[in-house]
Amino acid sequence: MSKPVWRLLITPPGRGAWNMAVDEACLEAAGSGSSLPTLRLYAWEPPCLSLGYAQPYADVDLPRLQGRGWDVVRRPTGGRAILHTDELTYSVTAPLHEPVMSGSLLESYNRLAAALMHAMQSLGLGVEMKEAVPGPSTNSSGPVCFEVPSAYEITVGGKKLIGSAQARRREGVLQHGSLPLTGDLTRITQALSFPDEAARQRAAERLLTRAITVESALGRSIGWETAAQAFVRAFETVLGLNLQPGELSPFELERAKMLLQEKYAHPSWTERV
Repeated sequence: MSKPVWRLLITPPGRGAWNMAVDEACLEAAGSGSSLPTLRLYAWEPPCLSLGYAQPYADVDLPRLQGRGWDVVRRPTGGRAILHTDELTYSVTAPLHEPVMSGSLLESYNRLAAALMHAMQSLGLGVEMKEAVPGPSTNSSGPVCFEVPSAYEITVGGKKLIGSAQARRREGVLQHGSLPLTGDLTRITQALSFPDEAARQRAAERLLTRAITVESALGRSIGWETAAQAFVRAFETVLGLNLQPGELSPFELERAKMLLQEKYAHPSWTERV
């Protein structure tokens, strides 16, 4: 029996607004059937703070963010803030009837988490899957995504390693997530608003007890390309896919340009909450 063919996109590092526009364009194309279901692997340049769909824009400390030359963007998915730098980001876009993404949000999360687990194990990481269903948390109102693992997210020693979020629409499903490879995870607190510097410092200290990078977990660095190939092999092995390298279609490129101008690079979207 032949394996389902998906498209593999490995795109150059891009600005945050462009990355989000491309993810949404791929979602629309996959949902309409004009493009194959897609695994996209990418990076961010310059570093970018991304906010969840419903996260208040007031969480951003704009002078500090701009002073560091960082971007800000609002994701089409939920969750809290992530600072995208020194990481590998993945996105999966597929129609609702695609077997990997079918069923409930948690069912599809679980399938993808199994592939993510396999990828991390192949890099030598002793990972676990947090299986508790998300619920009210004393930390749920905090601005930082990586503070609290949620259902089927990947942890090392109880610390979150991969943060993922999913959006489900009529045309299909988008799930994307962030794997921090190296660097200081507390940098994100420099781009967020806190009542005072003591609160900022406490948030940074708390984050280090709840999140981890690949380098910190392994005691050595892993290159972006090495991590990307681990994702490819794991998606093929665990999900039974045949990933074929491809490129963005003309429709996706044009649609991404439109979404960039009208949505992801526009204050009406970024500052809407």
